[in-house]
Amino acid sequence: MNLLFVLAQSGGGSSIIVQLLPLVIIFLIFYFLLIRPEQKKRQKHEEYLNNLQKGDKVVTNGGLFGTITKVDQSTVKLDVGKNTNVRVARNQIQGPQSDELEDDDE
Repeated sequence: MNLLFVLAQSGGGSSIIVQLLPLVIIFLIFYFLLIRPEQKKRQKHEEYLNNLQKGDKVVTNGGLFGTITKVDQSTVKLDVGKNTNVRVARNQIQGPQSDELEDDDE
């Protein structure tokens, strides 16, 4: 009985690796399934915001649909209707208007 107890204690170095291996595997799964795709999505959105140009049709995070009439360093000016321009922070642009959501009054 004492021999088994001594043998069980002598392998202590490898048991730490065995205990940490599931945590490392879980971290890798989270990285490849959650963290990395979110970083790519954020990088793609930042690239889109940096390439905004006059005439682009966009949607804001607040739900405004408009056409860009002026682009500044941190803001854009949107034409949202007849003689109605709105200044919006550049980082509040959600993305381009989809073709399905085009204005009916054009």
